[in-house]
Amino acid sequence: MNVKITPNEKGNPPGKLADAELHFTEGPLEGLKLIGFSVWEKRGGGGRNVTFPARSYSVNGERRSFALLRPIVDATGQIKLREIVLEAYQEYE
Repeated sequence: MNVKITPNEKGNPPGKLADAELHFTEGPLEGLKLIGFSVWEKRGGGGRNVTFPARSYSVNGERRSFALLRPIVDATGQIKLREIVLEAYQEYE
């Protein structure tokens, strides 16, 4: 798997640094990509965060989001993936 970083050159929305995609190079997902990741500057400048693909929807006029990539048992996979995306962004810089 490779991580492709696309910088947010417009600076809009504020704090968004880049978009990220996962490109699969082996296995049953070879030749496919998973989009929807973003790298953000944490509020107050205390580091960086990665948001995962999600779909937004409304309930009674309230906007909510539904995470598309979820852990089966625990969140350790998400933590590892977040670190991989942040490392790819750091290398890009």
